[in-house]
Amino acid sequence: MRLYVNVDHIATLRQARRTDEPDPVAAARLAEAAGADGITAHLREDRRHVNDADLEALARSVRTVLNAELALAPDVVESVCRLRPPPHQATLVPERREEITTEGGLDLFRQDPRLGVIIGVLRERGIRVSLFIDPEPATITTAHQLGVPAIELHTGRYSLTWRQGPEALDQLRRAAAHAAGLGLAVHAGHGLTYLNVEPVAAIPEIEELNIGHSIVSRAVLSGMTDAVATMRRLVDGAR
Repeated sequence: MRLYVNVDHIATLRQARRTDEPDPVAAARLAEAAGADGITAHLREDRRHVNDADLEALARSVRTVLNAELALAPDVVESVCRLRPPPHQATLVPERREEITTEGGLDLFRQDPRLGVIIGVLRERGIRVSLFIDPEPATITTAHQLGVPAIELHTGRYSLTWRQGPEALDQLRRAAAHAAGLGLAVHAGHGLTYLNVEPVAAIPEIEELNIGHSIVSRAVLSGMTDAVATMRRLVDGAR
């Protein structure tokens, strides 16, 4: 099981003050040192957190694997394709300007003409393509027909309802088995936390998890003691 750490919310915290800290590149280095198998970063159309300079710096500094999340937006695709070295993987996701976070998987039944073109462009650049989709058999089959090697199952429903019963987890299990049966690599993510991740991580067909918000939230609290103590020493030492 691979664990990719999403550093978007490090950039979200930085952008709250439009300053230079915390640095998502520094966070990525720490995540890799702690055992992360890869780093995920979502370059949104509105650049609300990770920006082009962040992604360029991550492409140069990540020592494991960089997974760039992006919507079907020409300028974003162009930015990802310009990266040197290119990311190992690009995960195509739906995006709406007004949403707080990604609310669902790609609608593959809309037959958006951009999708096939972008998959081809990324493939030509040597970038592995994954599609972020809902855990529905028909959607998974359509993803397979598009010729991508991997999918990421949207775990949002499970993350919201896992305390209420096994239905969403069972849906993920069936979806993962269906995708693996078609020869797709199966990834998963969205809303997974320290409390609900283990049942998803136990699904044998899932080989990669993308987790960000919960890890960043835990890091803020678990590192608070040391952060305050260090500032205390600096303030006291100045006198």
